[in-house]
Amino acid sequence: MTRICVVGGGGYVGLGYAVALAELGHDVVGLDIAAGRVALLNQGTSPIYEVGLPEMLRRNLDAARLRFTTDYAEAVPGSDLVFLCTGTPSLSDGEADLRQVRSAAASIGMHLVPGTRTIIVNKSTMPVGTADLVAGIVAEYAPEGARFAVISNPEFLREGRVLHDILRPDRVVLGGDDEEALEIVAELYGPLQAPILRTDHRSAELIKYAANAFLATKISFINDIARLCERLGADVTDVAEGIGADERIGPRFLHAGIGFGGSCFPKDVGALTRMAEGAGLHPGLLRAVMEINRDAQRRFVARADELLAGLDRRVIAIWGLAFKEGTDDLRESPAVAIAEMLMERGAIARAHDPAARENAARRLPRVILCDSPVEAATGADAVMLCTPWPEYRDLDFTEVARSMSGDIILDGRNLLDASHVAAAGLRYEGIGKGADRARAADAASPQVARGA
Repeated sequence: MTRICVVGGGGYVGLGYAVALAELGHDVVGLDIAAGRVALLNQGTSPIYEVGLPEMLRRNLDAARLRFTTDYAEAVPGSDLVFLCTGTPSLSDGEADLRQVRSAAASIGMHLVPGTRTIIVNKSTMPVGTADLVAGIVAEYAPEGARFAVISNPEFLREGRVLHDILRPDRVVLGGDDEEALEIVAELYGPLQAPILRTDHRSAELIKYAANAFLATKISFINDIARLCERLGADVTDVAEGIGADERIGPRFLHAGIGFGGSCFPKDVGALTRMAEGAGLHPGLLRAVMEINRDAQRRFVARADELLAGLDRRVIAIWGLAFKEGTDDLRESPAVAIAEMLMERGAIARAHDPAARENAARRLPRVILCDSPVEAATGADAVMLCTPWPEYRDLDFTEVARSMSGDIILDGRNLLDASHVAAAGLRYEGIGKGADRARAADAASPQVARGA
């Protein structure tokens, strides 16, 4: 059993690691500066919607392997490892804001114990060179005789699958030059039986950004191809299947839609762009990835405007507000951007989300929040599906059709079965479905006799 402190233990990454490490049998204390959040966590209430998290949280609190505090003096002394999981949000220019990291590093340093050795594990997504920054700050504040090492250990977590990704990782990346500390952290991950890549600090830090930027690039690539499909009369679903069958490409992240969002991809692509610019480079690909992503949302709204001959005073039902299924997170959600664009154009937005209603009430006070997707569709001129929650796929579209004033279903995630939607008398509009549009245009156009 290892004694572990998780700084930022009330956030997505920190809470996930605190709970998972306790589940593995370690003695864990989660540290968070938000007293209200800490009180909830100690009562067994998770402030975050994440599959399996509430049950695992309560199980480890009951087993006395896990507790939460706001006090560095309680959490850091006596810990063998300190996981640094504070936030690194984006500044207005896209650069990562390291104020939380700097503050946490100083507080960790102040509370190290002379005569002991502590390993500080950087889990937060930090720009290249931040491990050296953290080490310098800790050294500045640490008492004489305290010894420490810093290891870069980026996380590769997906919201909605945080615990799965921690306990069943594809790989573990460890960066640093202290062989003893690297071995100790590697042993911590040993029970997970995942490949471990050991490298230097800067390579480990860059791996995280490069991985997210590459995944974001695949999404923007297929969205650009979807636009071409619409113009040329092809079906992007078939195109994606065809190219994804190539083992060099693979099928994952080739789902056309309204773009990526969340707390990682937009922030990390933006930060990597700023790092490249700071190094005197011209990251044209990264800039294009972000522009294509923004354009996907603008085009979705423009399509609704075109089909409805204007959005002013139109009632639009939005299905899904979280940036992806399985979470209640609205950060950088394409659905939020779409809702705001609709309302700017005079539309009345009614929305449903299975998990994000509480967050949406704060973030989107002008949106009418509904208890069910059918309620959201009641009186609507069109439905815009923005988050691929599986329950939307299984709806009774005959009931949906009866509730609507209009008949348009815009599927921003290509989630629905178009034939089921059409069988209910509704018009289905997917992303990159140029073949469908071409067939509809052919059917609607007058037939000209051969030789005429």
